[in-house]
Order: sequence, then C-alpha cells, then structure tokens
Amino acid sequence: MVVVLSSASPVQERLRLRQPYPDFKVVVLDDDFNTFQHVVETLVRIIPAMIPDKAWELAHRIDGEGSAVVWCGPQEQAELYHQQLGAAGLTMAPLERA
Repeated sequence: MVVVLSSASPVQERLRLRQPYPDFKVVVLDDDFNTFQHVVETLVRIIPAMIPDKAWELAHRIDGEGSAVVWCGPQEQAELYHQQLGAAGLTMAPLERA
C-alpha cells in the first residue's frame, strides 16, 4: 500500500506561502448632503499622508464621476479607514479587492 501525503512539491509549497495578501479599495460615493469641505477635512484627518490638495482632487472626482478610490492597501487597514470614513458621515461603497 502506498500513501501520498502531499502532491505539491516543496518549491510549490514555498511559492504558495509567498503570495501577498490582496489589496482592497476604499471608495467614497457622491451624495447630496456632504460638502466639499467636509469630505476634504475627513480625508485629511483619516487617511494617512493625505494632503489637502489631493483631498480636493478626490472630492471633485467624487462629485464629477460619482465615486473615487481614496485609499488602497491591506484589508485590515482598508476596513479601518472604511469604518472611520463612514462614521464621519461619508457615503461609502462596499470594500472590494483592488
């Protein structure tokens, strides 16, 4: 009797372990009640390294296109920023893989 414990080679196992975790997108949606100023101030306060000029650009994109990706990265951080932005009153799209 022959027992096969694993069909994957050691090299395949190592490659599988090295795959990075997927990134997630944090998307803010346009709405009729948040002002540009509130969106900008909220993005600058919550998203690390967000500068006012970039936040204004994103606010205009949200208004003009209906949504904008405001941050992309690891799932745990994306969940935190998504929750904080929503708690501040921004209208959020569900998290999605990048």
